[in-house]
Amino acid sequence: MPTAHVVRRTKVEQSFRVDQVRGMFDVPHKQEILTEWDVALPIEDKPWQIGAIIGASGSGKTTIASELFKNDYIHTSFEWHPTAAILDAFPKHIPTKEVVEMLSSVGLSSPPHWLKPFGHLSNGQKFRVELARLLLSEHSRVLFDEFTSVVDRDVAKICCAALSKTIRKRQRPQLVAISCHFDIIDWLQPDWVFDVSANRFEWRTLQRRPPIELSIYETHSSAWTLFKGHHYLDASINKAARCFVATWHDKPVAFTSYLHFVHGTVRNAKREHRTVVLPDYQGVGIGNRVSETVAQMVIDQKMRFISTTSHPAMMMHRSKSPKWRCHRFGHAAGQDSKLTTIKRSAGRVTAGFEYLGEKC
Repeated sequence: MPTAHVVRRTKVEQSFRVDQVRGMFDVPHKQEILTEWDVALPIEDKPWQIGAIIGASGSGKTTIASELFKNDYIHTSFEWHPTAAILDAFPKHIPTKEVVEMLSSVGLSSPPHWLKPFGHLSNGQKFRVELARLLLSEHSRVLFDEFTSVVDRDVAKICCAALSKTIRKRQRPQLVAISCHFDIIDWLQPDWVFDVSANRFEWRTLQRRPPIELSIYETHSSAWTLFKGHHYLDASINKAARCFVATWHDKPVAFTSYLHFVHGTVRNAKREHRTVVLPDYQGVGIGNRVSETVAQMVIDQKMRFISTTSHPAMMMHRSKSPKWRCHRFGHAAGQDSKLTTIKRSAGRVTAGFEYLGEKC
């Protein structure tokens, strides 16, 4: 069991102003300020994957964590090349495929952003890149200081949900999040929490994260302007597309659209045109939910809904979902056809799917 008697000594430099304040507020005249903690974390009693040390700013979180986990890696930030794409900033021995998979798993699944230098990313994107590189490190246990402190709180929640899913799937590394934000607990779902301010430790059971309640509205194609820079292939949009925007807490987070499917033998069909989730909200399935909501609306109108995608995460989701049937474009495929029917087009992997609906 990690235990520690932690002592922080802060020397007080003497000055005229220091003496003034002591006199004004009757502060005892001391050469140093002494702060002490007695801490015990029974984390060896049970297996765990994620822990959290939470407390108000200045409560001693980092000091305590540094003492309790002195033999483990405490992360603040990596050094990033000022001009290199973030793909090239990962260690050279890690295969590109593994880097891409990790970036996608923590919610940064927009290839255009993988090509940018670290300094050109938003705070939320930088946080995800730091997470991806940390998870690909060789450390068996890592501590992340100032966890989610630099990102918007809604973005922090999405990041925590994506991270939790990824770590539990990989079963490594053990992560200890050090944060002043209590709102991450329900989204990160740590196995244990130590509240520094209350000096209280508790084990938690794994629970479902809070739901992400989306509102989806039909909109004009001009709304695409907000999303086009994040599409992984093409920034254009057909003016005839029927467009929809999804919001969460009144913030736009995703866009989808479809067109009438013109084909010699297929009747009454629509095809998915553009679907994008803003980078800060990727990694928790919003894109698939928005796409399937609109697809369900189409088949409820007794029409077919067809989609061809080259996005790896979307292909994998659809290949496993009973709501979708994978096929070669223009050729019906059996119910069991999955990623074996993926074809190459213009040098990239694509897969065609038809949405079957909620009842299938």
